[in-house]
Amino acid sequence: MYAVRHPIRRTRVRVVFFPAPRRLDVACRSAAVEEAVVGGFFVRDPEAYAPRRACVVSDGDGVRIVARDDAPERPDGDLLQAGPLLVADGAVAFDPEADHEGFSAAAEQFDSDITEDRHPRAAFGLCDDTLIAVACDGRRTNVDAGLSMLELARVMVDLGAERAINLDGGGSTTLVHRGHLLNRPYSNQDQPAPQTRRVVTALTLELAG
Repeated sequence: MYAVRHPIRRTRVRVVFFPAPRRLDVACRSAAVEEAVVGGFFVRDPEAYAPRRACVVSDGDGVRIVARDDAPERPDGDLLQAGPLLVADGAVAFDPEADHEGFSAAAEQFDSDITEDRHPRAAFGLCDDTLIAVACDGRRTNVDAGLSMLELARVMVDLGAERAINLDGGGSTTLVHRGHLLNRPYSNQDQPAPQTRRVVTALTLELAG
């Protein structure tokens, strides 16, 4: 598992959208971006659940993690929708039985129910003075199993997050730190070598001068 902390008052969080999906580590190198983590999913959320699902908002009011329905319709800044919400008020918020955000009920959005089993995962968290970007590896027999969604939520609590959101995971899990790929992405179990997958969105974390 990899975790990178950024000072919240000196970091600008931006959402980057790739009209043609790109490998995040390659895009960061070409744009001289030092810090980034994979963003949201490849496909739109089902209309029935989209308003409930967690998102990251970065605007004039700072950075926050809220339900989409609690964010401005057109924020004066950036918004990234993903989910589920992992942590609220410093405690685990993810509840697979309640399925409040409909990731199990609408599992056909993906190849499978992303809340089940252990997989590579990515997350983003907030506390009073720190932003936390996290990635964990997986899909390597006897090496890395990945984390379950509940385990990821507990990790974010242990790291001190007051609020945290799950980001796109699996083979898309990508964390760039100091301009270099930090994790080892595997799309398939025990593939010969790690390889980043093309993604459509990312969060970049730009340190102010």
